[in-house]
Amino acid sequence: MIAKRASVRLAGTAFVAAATLLAVSVTDASAAKVAHHAPTWQGAWAASPQSATAPFAPNWSQEGFDNHTVRQVVRVTNSGTKARIELSNRYGKTPLKITGATVARTAKGASVQPGSVRQLTFGKGHDSVTIPSGGKALSDGVPFKVKAFESVTVTLYLAEKTGPATFHHLASATSYRASGDHRSDAAGTSFKESGTSWYYLSGVEVSGSKPVRGNGIVTFGDSITDGVGSHADANNRYPDELAERLAAAGKPRAVLNQGIGGNQVTNDTVWAGEKGIARFKEDVLDERGVRTVIVLEGINDIGGTTWGENFPGGPTPEVSVQQLIDGHRKLIRQAHSKGLKVIGATLTPIEGSAYFTAENEAKRDAVNKWIRTSGAYDAVVDFDRAVADPAHEDRILPAYDSGDALHPNDAGYKAMADALDLNEL
Repeated sequence: MIAKRASVRLAGTAFVAAATLLAVSVTDASAAKVAHHAPTWQGAWAASPQSATAPFAPNWSQEGFDNHTVRQVVRVTNSGTKARIELSNRYGKTPLKITGATVARTAKGASVQPGSVRQLTFGKGHDSVTIPSGGKALSDGVPFKVKAFESVTVTLYLAEKTGPATFHHLASATSYRASGDHRSDAAGTSFKESGTSWYYLSGVEVSGSKPVRGNGIVTFGDSITDGVGSHADANNRYPDELAERLAAAGKPRAVLNQGIGGNQVTNDTVWAGEKGIARFKEDVLDERGVRTVIVLEGINDIGGTTWGENFPGGPTPEVSVQQLIDGHRKLIRQAHSKGLKVIGATLTPIEGSAYFTAENEAKRDAVNKWIRTSGAYDAVVDFDRAVADPAHEDRILPAYDSGDALHPNDAGYKAMADALDLNEL
């Protein structure tokens, strides 16, 4: 019998956090005083950028924007008194001009709360910003009091033709588009179009909140981290559930979701982003105020060769167990190079799904055995056992199945969040 609730366990080797010492000379005393009073920023929400594509759900990434306003709703997991946003042109072929941007408190749909709209500036006061191809930009901070688990609405006005857009495909959230400049509108009536992707927006950061400063968590992975199978606009992905559980236990932490549906550890894909070992630096190591990363990835490396004819670009190259283990070791080394604690998550069941073959199941079992027993990770969370059917351990429990025998539903994602030992985080 397999317990439905699994806990994180130490993987046999002690984790020693890296400490950084900052020496300030007497001649630098004035500079140090300024730095002491400068705001300390930490991530409150994040999404991993992807290149323009439209494999499953229609979206606006390939055509891009031209005299459009894009309004996007995100829920933060950190509190603060100031806010700023991060915008990404990582996959843009040309410079991207953001003509203007605002942040506001979310109302219903595309509407925002009257009186809450704050104009964002860039580079110490400029209304617009041009982001080079492959680059990113941070807005200036703006006074904006926000509490963890509140939704905020970020609105971008794109007056000029953008070309294909850097975006995050499977947002499990509704975004809105209007023709013309509606960045300051409180009403949502001008936003006649909607979709389920995020565009250019890759982060929201806050400052001025001490309780969760410097101990954020990044959840890194594929569609099961991204939240595929959960209800749209409900914020029931496993990282969302984890953040809520931590807060309820009196241990509030910022939890940043860096999952990409379809992503692989070892292979780049046409529609699911750069391989995990390549994007880990920008999506995890460059996040401010992070202490821990949870890695749940590898099932697409295994299943991409089986179901790959349904992917844009076709099947991906076959990946051996050893290649996948080597990929995980590279992720671990990258995390440790920045002093992060890294928790390995076992791969969840696939029997009954389009990924299942006897060979693929054998690979999954072998990788899970390595994650559980090798000691390579600082700790392990057994998501496999958390969502498996006790009567049929290679299948997801029907009550946790979104319908494809691969992705959990809302209840399944909650079971995953419940499987983590909060003391180990």
